[in-house]
Amino acid sequence: MGNLIATRPPQPWTAPTASDPVAATLRLPGSKSMTARALVLSALAGGPSTLAGPLRARDTELMAAGLRAMGAHMSISDDERWLVRPHPLVGPAHVDVGLAGTVMRFVPAVAGLADGRITFDGDPQARTRPLGPLIGALRSLGARVDAPATGSLPLTVLGAGRVAGGEVVIDASASSQLVSGLLLAAPRFDRGVVVRHVGPPVPSAPHLRMTVQMLRAAGAAVDDGTPDVWVVEPGPLTGRGWEIEPDLSGAVPFFAAALVTGGEVTLQGWPRSSAQPVEQLRSLLQRMGGEVTLSTDGLTVRGTGAVHGIEADLSDVSELTPALTALAMLADSPSVFTGVGHIRGHETDRLTALAREFTALGADITESPDGLEIRPRPLHGGVFETYHDHRMAHAAAVAGLAVPGIELSDVACTSKTMPEFPALWSALVTGKS
Repeated sequence: MGNLIATRPPQPWTAPTASDPVAATLRLPGSKSMTARALVLSALAGGPSTLAGPLRARDTELMAAGLRAMGAHMSISDDERWLVRPHPLVGPAHVDVGLAGTVMRFVPAVAGLADGRITFDGDPQARTRPLGPLIGALRSLGARVDAPATGSLPLTVLGAGRVAGGEVVIDASASSQLVSGLLLAAPRFDRGVVVRHVGPPVPSAPHLRMTVQMLRAAGAAVDDGTPDVWVVEPGPLTGRGWEIEPDLSGAVPFFAAALVTGGEVTLQGWPRSSAQPVEQLRSLLQRMGGEVTLSTDGLTVRGTGAVHGIEADLSDVSELTPALTALAMLADSPSVFTGVGHIRGHETDRLTALAREFTALGADITESPDGLEIRPRPLHGGVFETYHDHRMAHAAAVAGLAVPGIELSDVACTSKTMPEFPALWSALVTGKS
């Protein structure tokens, strides 16, 4: 079991229970993954860039602040349109990563390109997240990195204004972000980079495809035609306009609400061609009893009045595990989720945390090394610890739709990726905007 750090504020937030089917059309904030990648690529580009519809949340504000600390010009006062003007990167600077995997894994490679000393640290829990493979890879590519023997925060990158680059072997089985962090900065390395993954499968493959797609959109030459090998040629990145999609992971609790209540939820502004794993989500929700359609109105999920248990490998969509676990708790048959052992190293050990908190509410749920087995039975109310983890809060909210009296120890942790979550969720359930 991983480290579970729990604090209990004096006033928990009671998840609202649905008395009627939900019916809502929502416009949710932008994708955290796309916003983070666009900020990094824009800071390394040869000209200014804009981000339309970016996500304003703790993780993305920390990303912007970290890049700004090294010299990039960030104008993010307008919620709808952010402007990034690249500038030579310099130290000394300090980057607060908070608890954001994107910041702690994307920015160190950028810091190698800065001229000066760049220090990194974050929330106490951030020091438990795996960075060793990234640190080793950066050193082998020519960057100077001072870090504890544990391969974790706090760390210091002694930037020399350039990184030699070249070929590197990495075990990225703990997180696809370990590869993305190298690829995003690689066009600015003297020799680019060849990244070879050796080890168990890299999780969250759609996020790697997003990284490659966005690199190419910024003008980089990327070859990902060989499994577990990524080649990025050295060359300039182009400033451009980025259209940020709505966040699919953040939308999942709202879609789950449609299944739990037999209602309907439409997410507006969904593109016809998406960089996010829409098809995987569509398949999962359909198997669990939902109807999913994409039209000019947006992405719509309808409940059919029943929720079914499923067996599924969630390795490509591990961020969905907490919300889908809550949905599985309310199903008419058991579920088995596998392929997500790496989420033990996320904001908290999510598998242990989910098993612990739902068991406390009366659930029959068992951990396996890489997943969960869920056998639905009646749940009861109680305090649900969130462990500073936004996805844990989402899981508790979904369960609360059908189970009165579930109290989230800290709903404010949802500000990590969606500060509006408590208000949006209450409006969804009550039907009052």
